[in-house]
Amino acid sequence: MIPAIFDYQRAESKDHAISLISEHGDDAKVLAGGHSLIPLMKYRLAAPAVVIDVGRVEELSYVREEGDFLAIGALTRHREIETNELVLTNSGLLAAATKQVGDPQVRHRGTIGGALAHGDPASDIPSAALALRASFIVQSSSGEREITSDDFFTGFLETALEPDELLTEIRVPKMPDATWSFQKFNRRAQDWAIVGASVLVSENQCGVGLVNMDSRPVRATALEQATINGASSEEASELASEGLEPPSDLNASAEYRSHLARVLTKRGLEESGK
Repeated sequence: MIPAIFDYQRAESKDHAISLISEHGDDAKVLAGGHSLIPLMKYRLAAPAVVIDVGRVEELSYVREEGDFLAIGALTRHREIETNELVLTNSGLLAAATKQVGDPQVRHRGTIGGALAHGDPASDIPSAALALRASFIVQSSSGEREITSDDFFTGFLETALEPDELLTEIRVPKMPDATWSFQKFNRRAQDWAIVGASVLVSENQCGVGLVNMDSRPVRATALEQATINGASSEEASELASEGLEPPSDLNASAEYRSHLARVLTKRGLEESGK
């Protein structure tokens, strides 16, 4: 439970953080709230030579309106997101999913950017980002680029972030008239979800992001298309796990996870008025 030896660098600004990441590349890991990285380091599943602490870079903590989307700084704490009026009004699904993260202590320290950059398929936040069709702004010393949520998650604990890039902003489409539901099945309060589902329904659009149903955060695309084509919630939910490879572990078999996905997405669609 003791991490391997590492050097510690604290970034004083966004530009300083990008400079440090550019300097150290693959040898570095970025520390924000620390709830994902530190446990991995304790078990030596991650052993960075350098830890770059960005937790005090206040310029990356904000929620603001920019045209037809909300811009959310990557270091915005979960607690700010779950209580922010702009988020509650324009993206209730994100607020609801964030409220299910850990406990109040975790939500006061953890950040949205950290939860997304970690790329954990068992995390609640990526499922909401996928359902909402969010996109991510990443920056390096050579400039910035925007990555869609569909392209961001590439594998187990893997994302499209390059070694010299920093996730700086999340852009969430404003959908004040959408209906939504966040469903989560776990054994105990605050446990990781055995299966979860973020469901969003708006005019001519359906988004369903799933938790713990593949090696990476994924959308239930077959279910989405069936819903758009007019299928009932019961009919559409039967397609929840189509094309996916849910894991089997001590908590649940792949078959049980597929069953849960059908149950939770049906509930989510019904709560969303489908």
